[in-house]
Amino acid sequence: MSLFSVLLNLLWILFGGLWMSLAWGIAGVLMAITVIGLPWARAAFNIAGYSLLPFGRVAVARETVTGEEDFGTGPLGTLGNLIWLLLAGWWLALGHIVTALALAITLIGIPFAWAHLKLVPLSLWPIGKTILDRDAAGRLRQGR
Repeated sequence: MSLFSVLLNLLWILFGGLWMSLAWGIAGVLMAITVIGLPWARAAFNIAGYSLLPFGRVAVARETVTGEEDFGTGPLGTLGNLIWLLLAGWWLALGHIVTALALAITLIGIPFAWAHLKLVPLSLWPIGKTILDRDAAGRLRQGR
């Protein structure tokens, strides 16, 4: 991770990253309490780490990485995402939107507000995603 990404991540933690990462962690714990919620808990914990330190990393579809459909990227993943949307996705997305609106009021907060808004789609549809370093994602796009 570059020094610039580290600096942005430190500022991000102060500008809502810690808050939203905790919200993702709480969602993961609530899902993990039940055996049925374990697949959603795994996704929530992965994205909790991403929402804590998003700069220098990117969320991509797992199917893009593996080149094949799996449990989370197929029809069952779609069903899982719909259930997630109803149970936790909407309030996590709302948290990112409210935090973004609060940050957008200040000039310094605008880039962080934009980063929160980029996490909204992931909040609504997290199953079947994986988190990669930006460099690894770039190599993947180039076919290496």
